[in-house]
Amino acid sequence: MRARALLLFLGVLAGCAAAPKIAGHPEPVLHAIRRLDGRTLTPEQVAATVERLMAAGKVPGLALAILNGGEIVYLKGFGLRNVEKQLPLTEETTMYAASFTKAMFACLVMQLVEEGVIDLDRPISAYLKKPLPEYEKYADLAGDERWRRFTPRMLLSHTSGLPNWRWINDDGKLDIKFEPGSRYSYSGEGINLLQFAIEESTGRQVGEMMQRRVFDRFGMTRTSMVWQPAFETNYALGYDEQGKVIGHNKRTAVRAAGSADTDIADMARFLRGVLRGEGLSRRAREAMLSPQIRILSAYQFPTPRPETTGRDDAIRLSYGLGWGLFWSPYGKAFFKEGHDDGWENYMVAFDGPKTAMILMTNSSNGESIFTELLATLIGDTYTPSVWERYVPYDQKAAGAP
Repeated sequence: MRARALLLFLGVLAGCAAAPKIAGHPEPVLHAIRRLDGRTLTPEQVAATVERLMAAGKVPGLALAILNGGEIVYLKGFGLRNVEKQLPLTEETTMYAASFTKAMFACLVMQLVEEGVIDLDRPISAYLKKPLPEYEKYADLAGDERWRRFTPRMLLSHTSGLPNWRWINDDGKLDIKFEPGSRYSYSGEGINLLQFAIEESTGRQVGEMMQRRVFDRFGMTRTSMVWQPAFETNYALGYDEQGKVIGHNKRTAVRAAGSADTDIADMARFLRGVLRGEGLSRRAREAMLSPQIRILSAYQFPTPRPETTGRDDAIRLSYGLGWGLFWSPYGKAFFKEGHDDGWENYMVAFDGPKTAMILMTNSSNGESIFTELLATLIGDTYTPSVWERYVPYDQKAAGAP
């Protein structure tokens, strides 16, 4: 009887140390979170920091994941997914992935590269059934032969010269801003063009390939390129800077540049897989996370930026294939942000120590607390916050640009 009681007691303790069960896949949560500098934080210290900054930055809901040594050691939702109904944001709350989608898409593309389906340096014209301007969506490029120089490498590394979105132009038309391959300028148009080329050449839908090759591969049971009925029971609404509800766009069309919905648990599984080198050969992973172009622009947005700076030379700010890159005393780090009105996300992973952090928020104020969260929780003072324009909440309040 004593032995049985002891076993039951130990089982209770083990249960207290484990993460909440998420879609049938519990993740371990350790009692100590290890920063890059070796300092440790308790889960209670992490929660206190998050809650303090959410209140200061007026962020209604936030989901957080921290990885140490390539393992998920902290996973938690904070605040509210629906302020009006006072519904909590949890680890299973569906949130808009925004441009996190691009990083997941890059993993799919690199699988196709491994298999010889895609050649990173083969002109995009080779994957199309007719010249690009003969497709209605790309008719604006007629008369500019520079489209023939586009390659998958340029489209994935944001060096094609295409604008971020055509609707940003005064005339709303698609154009090429500079010589393809010559500089970095973030382009959702370029990512969607690569999706189009893949679908044209393979006859397969990217949404189906993403589900099978990426989401299923990493056990991402609550992630999809389009809205799913299963999300209806637990999803977040987005809020603007003043706290006004924007809602949740339930997308029905697959867009590699940013149509996915997900939750923090699934994103943690995805980043864990990338850190461990799962789903790709070592060669393909290295290619994806190798610098393709140095970034010299003062800021990421708006695009393209005419001015240049040496401000980020110390961290060798660069872009790989679907991921941003920088270097720190802890080695190479790769990152991806994602944002839209009412949604701001960021993930960063330090490849050497396999330490990483993911932040997802349902607020246009989210980025105002990212820099302090990264510095406090994992000791990341290297993320290019100025380039990202992550203006801290207290500077925003003071009217900083």
